[in-house]
Amino acid sequence: MVKPFPPITGQRGVEERNPAIQCFGLRLFADQTVSELLLELLLVAVSEKRVDRKKLGAGSLLPDLGLLRSWPAGTGLEYAPQARLNLKLFAFLGASRLETRHHAHRDHYRKLISVCSDGRHLALSGGADKMEVLRTLENLFLGFQGVGGKRTWCAASFLPIARELIGGESIWQETKAARANVCDWEASLPFFSHSQQIFLARGGELLYLQLCNALRQEPVSVRSWFSEAGIGFSSRESDPEELHPALARGLSTVLDACPETVGKLATFLDTGVDAETAQHTDFKPNTNEPQFTSCGWCPEESWREGILFGVELLRLCEAVVDPIERLELLEIACAMQLLRSLCAQSARYTTRANNSEAGAGPLAYVWAISDPAGRHTAVKQISRRNVNAVQRMIHDAIRHPSIRDGFAGVSDNEVGKIYKEADSRYGHKLFLTVAKRIGLVVPKRGAGARFVLNERLLRYLVLATIRPGERVTFESFKKLIFAHHGLAVDDETIGQSCLWSGTPRLTTLGGDADAWLTKMLDASGMLIRLSDSCSLVTNPFNGGERLA
Repeated sequence: MVKPFPPITGQRGVEERNPAIQCFGLRLFADQTVSELLLELLLVAVSEKRVDRKKLGAGSLLPDLGLLRSWPAGTGLEYAPQARLNLKLFAFLGASRLETRHHAHRDHYRKLISVCSDGRHLALSGGADKMEVLRTLENLFLGFQGVGGKRTWCAASFLPIARELIGGESIWQETKAARANVCDWEASLPFFSHSQQIFLARGGELLYLQLCNALRQEPVSVRSWFSEAGIGFSSRESDPEELHPALARGLSTVLDACPETVGKLATFLDTGVDAETAQHTDFKPNTNEPQFTSCGWCPEESWREGILFGVELLRLCEAVVDPIERLELLEIACAMQLLRSLCAQSARYTTRANNSEAGAGPLAYVWAISDPAGRHTAVKQISRRNVNAVQRMIHDAIRHPSIRDGFAGVSDNEVGKIYKEADSRYGHKLFLTVAKRIGLVVPKRGAGARFVLNERLLRYLVLATIRPGERVTFESFKKLIFAHHGLAVDDETIGQSCLWSGTPRLTTLGGDADAWLTKMLDASGMLIRLSDSCSLVTNPFNGGERLA
């Protein structure tokens, strides 16, 4: 049985009868978008948190090391997300579909506009038009919309460019509200659900817990595994006691990248104009006690992929890039971590975990990458077989005896239904869905799925595996992406990947299986050619002094 972190005990709930959740944690889910993985991770980070009913320090993005290393048995992590309902109404209602705008919501929107235009809140000089200013503000915040353009306005979300824009999920229960004949805003508030986790579906929670789980490990264990894996990290990156504060500072930098004025405006629109709405959505009735929700859990043994994720996030946070581009890179990092987690955990629960000599990376799996154009026919076929092998591994992992035996006494028909749901939305089809979303697997539709890299993924790999301002040889770069993500891109590793996929090894790939990668790096400006046989891959986005 998979050991959870946090060490939750007792009945885990009906949902966790799902074999994929039992294997991978609560939960990774196909319906959650890549953007909302990052949003939810940052939501947990910025929200007030508590463990065993004891609140953590105000503003702490991560639990302190003392708590992480002496976590109370039987307790999970709780956090108190803010709904930001007024802010969403102000920004998104005007752009939402007409049929989703309840008359009570429209009335409250008009009230917000009226109060905002009052001279006590909005004082203008030079005869400026107050309504024009408010329309400009509305367009400003609408421009920060992340996902949910086709949803009801309250289910949309902002790009997490500032703490004040990060809010929890709110779902308008239209049918229940219609039955109750809701006629005004106050009466409508009980019909907003903040706990269904339809879009913020707990994947970001799981990634956050993986970071916490990794940071609680002893430095000697982390360094020992890095040494075995052949990964050379700096002392700061390989010591959780140093990585913890560095990562907290890095995440703070991301959250503080937006001008302070934007955050103040967001707070004013959400609570300054109408404080009662936030009091209803964010606090228990008639108290100032926040509404806490429980996080899920991750496998305790996933700390290896968790520590890699932490280092990669740190490097992305410290790279000097445009704030919006950084968010895009962080979204890719979350998606790649989800895919890596599925594979690494599956490898632990299949016979492939004992087949480390058969071409696998440090986490006992491999992804054979083909050239994007598909001109190398042999590699293309190898990659297709490899995609099938990865899916088969995930399929087999959730059928491990320690999980399968838990369904003793359940009818075969019911077990079949349970596994069908697990495969399609939580297991190997989840892997394929997310990989296609970020362009790691093509084509998006149809047969012949194979692994490739696009420009965004390649940029992410350079920034995540090479420290800002540093450079490595092309051969070293290939070893780094193999160690971090199991990416096989040259003749040697692709040939070995055949063994992992269960097919005979090919030794005649022509010696140029990685030629396309050189061209892509060169075109992106991240390759320095020293000679025909030697090139350097550089991360030019220097975020400060170099690390030893």
